[in-house]
Amino acid sequence: MERALELLDHLCASAQSLNASELSRRVRLPYATVHRLLGTLVAKGYVRQEVGSKAYTLGPQVVLAGARLPALLTKWLKPYLTELMEFSGETANVARLDDTTHVVYIAQVQSRQRLRMFTEVGNRVLPHATAVGKVLLARRARAEVEAILTRIGMPAMTKNTITDLSCFMAELEEVSAQGYAVDNEEGELGVRCVAVALYGVGDGPMAMSTSGPAGRLGPSVQARLVPKMHQVAAAISVSLGPPGDAERD
Repeated sequence: MERALELLDHLCASAQSLNASELSRRVRLPYATVHRLLGTLVAKGYVRQEVGSKAYTLGPQVVLAGARLPALLTKWLKPYLTELMEFSGETANVARLDDTTHVVYIAQVQSRQRLRMFTEVGNRVLPHATAVGKVLLARRARAEVEAILTRIGMPAMTKNTITDLSCFMAELEEVSAQGYAVDNEEGELGVRCVAVALYGVGDGPMAMSTSGPAGRLGPSVQARLVPKMHQVAAAISVSLGPPGDAERD
């Protein structure tokens, strides 16, 4: 089983199809062993052999498994977000950057308080006015961030929104240094949000946030909340991510 999974790992990581000889070299196993394992994976639908080149690539079962990932990820994250919500009393979220460089919310546990903040799962927002967006952009190269923001723009959502590129880049440097980001009523007046990064979870960079009325998420509350968020983020990485990823949080 471990050897078969190693073959799948190499096929996932490769931009091109690989033949049995190349896979044998990469995993350092005899050609006959690799050929036998590939035959089993092909029979189960996890690997597909191309007709012309006879090289191997990922099969339909891997695609189907990937299609189920968002729903499964939401289910897996719920206990951790519930723990964070219980600690803070506020809504807990997980978000990622989609292909068009908007922030999309993929999981959430709402606050039990009558006055609460929530963004529906699936909503897409511009990254420059959100704490999760700041965390996600802070993990990218400066040139890439500048290109993204130049392309999608930095419109003012409120009077507090950072709309100047140089000021925003300075904000990202601070986010990187302190390990968390704050949306200080920048996306919506009366709402504050605190976010930290999630490592090694899902199919790309993600961030976890706590959001609520500005009056309930002041600096003193943030100081108490951030260590707990890092603790929960580390627990998520240990539970759902590859070994070693939690050490970066």
